[in-house]
Amino acid sequence: MTSIATRFILVLVCLCLHRHQSSAFQQPRSPLSLFSPTACCTLRDVSLSAVQCNDDDDRHDDSNNLSRRKAIGRAVYGVGFSLAASIATAERGNAADSERGVKGMPVPSKKLGGLSNKIRSVSKIMDELQRDLMQERWDLVAAYPDQLRSYVPVFTAYTDSAFPTDIPTDKGLRVALRYEVGRFFASLERFRQATNRKSLDESYVAYSDMSLHFDRYLRVGGLYTFYDNTISLEPYYQGVDDKSLVYADPKKDPALVRDLIVLIKGPEKGKTGIVIGIYPDESNTCAVKLDRNKGIREIRVVPLSWAAKRLGEQDPDDVFLIPQSA
Repeated sequence: MTSIATRFILVLVCLCLHRHQSSAFQQPRSPLSLFSPTACCTLRDVSLSAVQCNDDDDRHDDSNNLSRRKAIGRAVYGVGFSLAASIATAERGNAADSERGVKGMPVPSKKLGGLSNKIRSVSKIMDELQRDLMQERWDLVAAYPDQLRSYVPVFTAYTDSAFPTDIPTDKGLRVALRYEVGRFFASLERFRQATNRKSLDESYVAYSDMSLHFDRYLRVGGLYTFYDNTISLEPYYQGVDDKSLVYADPKKDPALVRDLIVLIKGPEKGKTGIVIGIYPDESNTCAVKLDRNKGIREIRVVPLSWAAKRLGEQDPDDVFLIPQSA
């Protein structure tokens, strides 16, 4: 688009210069030149003074026309230049936005020095932790709190570098990111204590909170690899019999941790995932880790009545396909 705008400017400049030069060097035309030789014969009785007077008037008119042509040429050139400059500026802005982040998400600064990839790498650690926790490998689970704790400087550096200015939006985003980091590491400490006691249910809840706050950090920090602007999937299921979704009745056979589920209600109806924790309070909610989408596994806290166990033969959750590290 920038090259097109440049060519557009050059064409306008050449056109204006050509019109200016041709008008500047054009000789004033006599009114008699507009007539054929036969017609000119019928004007022989016109006095010489009248012809000279008309000739002077036409020279004056041609001078005015020349000035008007110059003014119009300059105006056209100015409008064309402004239009081309606006197009080029818009394209540069769009290119910068596409380089800096995903459309629809907060746009972090470019000067991050690989911090974005380091933050996203925590997702793999969380997947491995889920695998070992659900397999009750307490000897392996014990090493994860210290490993995750070592990322504190990375989170701090990203929070301060991604949105560094003093404008209100950047200040608000930094506050939100610090809040999510604080909640993540507070949940990590609860997870450490629960695993030391080998309390499985408490560990699941603490892990669910860790996953939830880390997911929110990714979203607020502009680290998602995509943006889904779908408000609700429920309209797509209008007129579709619920029996077409094969699942167990959540009232008779509620989903438990590690169960593969399908959401049967709510704005994300039809999405699939795995239950990673059930909250013991009276909220009757559970944490669901949705199946991977463009490298991201979103976390949702939904009512237990929305999460129904999938029936039939199912592929295992993909964390169980991650090979054990040496």
